[in-house]
Amino acid sequence: MKLSIEQGDITTYAVDAIVNAANCSLLGGGGVDGAIHRAAGKQLLAECRTLHGCETGKAKITKGYQLPAKYVVHTPGPIWRGGNHNEAQLLANSYRNSLAVAWEHGCRTVAFPSISTGVYHFPLEQAADIAVQTIAQFLQTHPDMERVTMVCFDHATYQAYERAVKRL
Repeated sequence: MKLSIEQGDITTYAVDAIVNAANCSLLGGGGVDGAIHRAAGKQLLAECRTLHGCETGKAKITKGYQLPAKYVVHTPGPIWRGGNHNEAQLLANSYRNSLAVAWEHGCRTVAFPSISTGVYHFPLEQAADIAVQTIAQFLQTHPDMERVTMVCFDHATYQAYERAVKRL
């Protein structure tokens, strides 16, 4: 399969695009968002200011600047509010739209963090299933995509994504 699960630091991945689990302002924040902004440098924030934010589940792309990745795809994932506010569909949209934007810009290798499972409190097992299923569907319809990597920040997240791949 062209989907791999790894534990690591997404800011070190030399791929065509890394995905940023952004907030709707796109102006940086905590977690992976803050780490990507710090690693990319001030030029990333300057370009993000020109994008005028992004709706939950949508995606916008910028250059990678000082990152080893050529591009950063920014997508605000949903904040978990109990599961009855379209959170699952919005999370799937974040993955699908990120892949579509990357594809449109010629990206064939993409690395994702676990979107919405940190400060947005999306249940990890459910989020992993949604991510893996959505990525697998995209790979089936885009056979020229070379590789999608889920970059897990910690071992518990890595294990959840490994289990999701086995359930696929």
